[in-house]
Amino acid sequence: MTAPASIPASAPAGAPAIPPVSLTAPVPAAMRDAIAEQLAGIACEAGRILRGYHGGDCPHVIKPDGSPASLADTRSEELIVSALAQAFPGIPVIAEETSCTARAAPLFFLVDPLDGTRDFLAGNAQYCVNIGLVQGDRPIAAALAAPGLGRVWAAGTTAREAPIREGRPGTFRAVGVRAARADGLVALVSRLHGDSDTDACLQRLPIGERRVASSALKFCLIASGEADLYVRCVPTMEWDTAAGDHVLTMAGGCVVGPDGATITYGHHARLYRNGPFAALASSAYRDALDLPRQSAVSYFDRRRAGELVAPDAAKGS
Repeated sequence: MTAPASIPASAPAGAPAIPPVSLTAPVPAAMRDAIAEQLAGIACEAGRILRGYHGGDCPHVIKPDGSPASLADTRSEELIVSALAQAFPGIPVIAEETSCTARAAPLFFLVDPLDGTRDFLAGNAQYCVNIGLVQGDRPIAAALAAPGLGRVWAAGTTAREAPIREGRPGTFRAVGVRAARADGLVALVSRLHGDSDTDACLQRLPIGERRVASSALKFCLIASGEADLYVRCVPTMEWDTAAGDHVLTMAGGCVVGPDGATITYGHHARLYRNGPFAALASSAYRDALDLPRQSAVSYFDRRRAGELVAPDAAKGS
């Protein structure tokens, strides 16, 4: 058995140094914000690569699951994996394009180098880079960069947002969800991934506006007080959600599954698939939801078999 690795004493310029810590012991809360800032810097560096491909004819292929993978995804992931290996040696990285079948460890990274590839290829600016550090079955530090919008979020023990300036995070400020409302809720919906289950869930809530947003950016818009909820009943993977989940949770919100419990991570047996979930600014909305109650694996099987049909209003939107 190899000796446990450790997090080195390195940090972004201006951030406190991160002392070494055993990866088999809990990461102290006092270190998590510094780690999150370091992840934000890495996410912004990957964002610079993505911006170089955005709006152009980026080479891409269609994967067996029907989703696109572009050269931008690959280049971004190469940078992130290399940067994490240098800054946090010994911590496994589970990344969408190259290591999506690796086994989770007590402490591991979940990485989506380009979340929202379809939107990215279409020229939409709402794509992002997701990096989450998971301990046990929950994220403890995370960063999400939206280079097309010039925004980056980081969360350790608190949730913060900064502008992206010259490819680096600017000055962070604290963010938080807005107070619960009795009506007029703003629901964030996908331009590309509508479905009848999601539509049915939203109809049970007092929605005043359905606002289109892409990728894991939806978690962060709720965290920054710009919306109230995001319901997802079409398949996602753990690297799609870990970073945004932690940002929203540290901002005072929650991400729950059909049983109302917080969703968890590191499920290699189900190939890191998520089941249906809801990202909420307030847990007060949880009781009104009725998410589909099936396992992540059965949900993916239903989706693959064409049993989950998008409502007409969502098709092509």
